[in-house]
Amino acid sequence: MRTSEFDFKLDKKLIAQTPLENRSNSKLMVLDKLTGKITHESFNNIVDYFEAGDVLVLNDTKVLPARLLGTKAETGAHIELMLLNNIKNNIWETLVKPLKRMKIGTIITFGNGELKAECIKILGEGIIHVEMIYEGIFFEVLDRLGEMPLPPYITEKLEVQDRYQTVYAKNLGSVAAPTAGLHFTDELIKSIVAHGVEIVYVTLHVGLGTFRPIKVDNIFEHKMHSEFYRLSKESAEVLNHVKGRVISVGTTSTRTLEAIHNKFDRFEEDSGWTDIFIYPGYEFKAIDALITNFHLPKSTLLMLISAFAEREFILKAYEEAISHNYRFYSFGDSMLIL
Repeated sequence: MRTSEFDFKLDKKLIAQTPLENRSNSKLMVLDKLTGKITHESFNNIVDYFEAGDVLVLNDTKVLPARLLGTKAETGAHIELMLLNNIKNNIWETLVKPLKRMKIGTIITFGNGELKAECIKILGEGIIHVEMIYEGIFFEVLDRLGEMPLPPYITEKLEVQDRYQTVYAKNLGSVAAPTAGLHFTDELIKSIVAHGVEIVYVTLHVGLGTFRPIKVDNIFEHKMHSEFYRLSKESAEVLNHVKGRVISVGTTSTRTLEAIHNKFDRFEEDSGWTDIFIYPGYEFKAIDALITNFHLPKSTLLMLISAFAEREFILKAYEEAISHNYRFYSFGDSMLIL
């Protein structure tokens, strides 16, 4: 299976640069896998597609202000650091630009020296390990000095930082938002619950894979970056006794549920790391419906939804979305696949 089979052309003007004033005013495309029908809706009306007894699964990860702009202490050269994973204590896996300025022992300073990072290990593809040097509480320092790690295709400044967080974000640890959840408001969630739908939460901290395009022609040669997940005992119990459908919000929730179900053949309280890669031919065991955004060409996210529905159907839907001026990517419009 070739990466080129998941390609499509998109005018840059359709890449959403800013979030809508009201989160739930985005467009919603509804895909029926059985009939092939495509319906154009507003996300505000998504509750009409839910039934009492359904379970809606949300990823409650919270995005770190993981982008740090600093200078090399030795020369004053500008350095950008993206926090990826907290390995242990004050040791972090990071993505650095430019890598060529790094060597073991290099010190990067941020702010007025309030935070420093010492390079202690250099890996491939721009990744280094650093030890953070600071006084006080690290996440308070990071909150003052860090920026939201917006994807590179968003070039406009985000005026309100919380618009890159879901309204239910709770567990700090992601370097990118689970963007399918950005459409939900507190009011819409209350309406969904009033409709008889139960809501459960999983946690998957979105990591490096979000920033890594597929660089191989054969998708079977692609290696996913591991991401941390957690499912509580309470959420597992609900999922094991669902009366309706399991409706997953986003590819991150989907990967979490499928990884756990593959491991136990049911839902169990669990936490750990997953590098599950879902592409056409995969047999879904955990979910019945999927809410997702419109994704980049040749991305693992597009491959996942092309596994949930037929690739040809998804690409046809993308063509229709383009013709109807849907907004794409992180701050873009939404799709419900039934």
